Amino acid sequence: MLRKMDSNKMGSSDLGWLKSTFHFSFAEYYNPNNLQFGVLRVINDDLIKSKTGFDTHPHKDMEIISYVVDGELTHSDSMGNKNTITRGHIQYMSAGTGVLHSEHNLGDSILRLLQIWIFPDKKGYTPSYGDHQFNWDDRKNKWLHMVSSIKGDAPIKINQDANIFALELEQGNKISFPIKDGRQGYLVQIEGTSNINDLQLTDRDGLEIVEEEITINAVEISHLLLIEMKKED
Repeated sequence: MLRKMDSNKMGSSDLGWLKSTFHFSFAEYYNPNNLQFGVLRVINDDLIKSKTGFDTHPHKDMEIISYVVDGELTHSDSMGNKNTITRGHIQYMSAGTGVLHSEHNLGDSILRLLQIWIFPDKKGYTPSYGDHQFNWDDRKNKWLHMVSSIKGDAPIKINQDANIFALELEQGNKISFPIKDGRQGYLVQIEGTSNINDLQLTDRDGLEIVEEEITINAVEISHLLLIEMKKED
């Protein structure tokens, strides 16, 4: 099963310093038919102006992953962590029993990032933080496995049976990914245009995939993110 999520029909918000596209219900955007996809609760495509950001605020019982598309993201939290990442890199925070954090664009250009929230497999974990700077070439025309479960082998591990892959597919190339029985996936066309099975995706479009293999053909150079997880009951 495939279902295209047209970015033009998604929720959106413009606060001046922050412009957001919501793949799922969030903040003032509420769609009872689009609350989450399996354990995936949030994908926000955020544009944050220079010298602004999210001041210190709390989170609890959520696995939070930030993937930078362009610009600089600086994270700081109540556990004492502080770091800045750039294009193609990831920050991860398991909010667990509760944590305070902030996220700012201290750079000179607009920051674009994907903010991803995934429900943990249980509540009450001890909060934790991690980040990883990936070589961009490791995703060129191949899947880069960035995030896995604790039992998996990706550099970033979360408390859920879910995986996150990145890909940059050059124009004219194609690649497949099997979403196996008992699994589902959510694909984000971050940049570019591609044909996936019989559907065309452009910038910021999403694709729900359930127990079906996809083949991606890059109409133009395509930057994509795939979140693969257990199928919801």
